Amino acid sequence: MNIGILVTSDRAASGEYEDRSGPLLRQILHANAPWEITHYAVVPDDMATIAATLVDWCEANVNLIFTSGGTGFAPRDVTPEATRQVIEREAPGLVEAVRADSLRLTQHAMLSRAVAGIRGQTLIINLPGSPKAIRENLQVLLPVLPHALDLLLERSGTETQHRIV
Repeated sequence: MNIGILVTSDRAASGEYEDRSGPLLRQILHANAPWEITHYAVVPDDMATIAATLVDWCEANVNLIFTSGGTGFAPRDVTPEATRQVIEREAPGLVEAVRADSLRLTQHAMLSRAVAGIRGQTLIINLPGSPKAIRENLQVLLPVLPHALDLLLERSGTETQHRIV
């Protein structure tokens, strides 16, 4: 499984701020999933740059892309809009589950505008830029992602997991 991590942050992209979310994502994924992180970038909060990077990675056969940052209410938070430009089908249940779980911890979870969706055989999931929130969100997502990716990639036997025998 090829994984991409795309951090969207003006300050981190300019070197003004050391990003902590991307390295944390990498660490958690290495510890909890048998996947290889093949693509990693820090880009500014620019819709065209974010969308172009997502398209490039999808075309490079990245199976799962996590974005980090740009999901809030600030004017420069455009990651969800860039993601919507790129995806062909939404996967709202993933971010709905994350928001529902996060609301138990903070009311601010309702301010998330994160989206998830599919382009070709790539699943793209927006995560917040907060390391604490990333850790919490991944606890919700990681248990279902192997099955989601098996379905997306049409791996044999995947559908039998849905049937009652």
